[in-house]
Amino acid sequence: MALRFSVGNNKAGNPSWWLYGANDEKVAWAGEAFSSAANARRAAVAFRDGASTAEYEVYVDAGSAWRWRAWQSSDKVAASGEAFHSRANAQRAADNVRLNAGNAGGL
Repeated sequence: MALRFSVGNNKAGNPSWWLYGANDEKVAWAGEAFSSAANARRAAVAFRDGASTAEYEVYVDAGSAWRWRAWQSSDKVAASGEAFHSRANAQRAADNVRLNAGNAGGL
């Protein structure tokens, strides 16, 4: 799975980062906005470098869909880019990010 990071402004105009698959589908994002593009880039690099050792949690969101989020220490560092219909699909997506984000380009 070829992945690439993108750093830019969200719809509200605040800096953040996203991780996209080869099909340009959003597979992960920071889950937050940052005070500057440089801080968003640093957070993306930190996630990329620690993706394989992060703790991934699969959960049901408020809309009853499955999602995942990644943690390093006590900090949430990434969230799923989409909602899933099953726990297995959310887990599979989290596993793909864990295995492949470290080799993602774009930064």
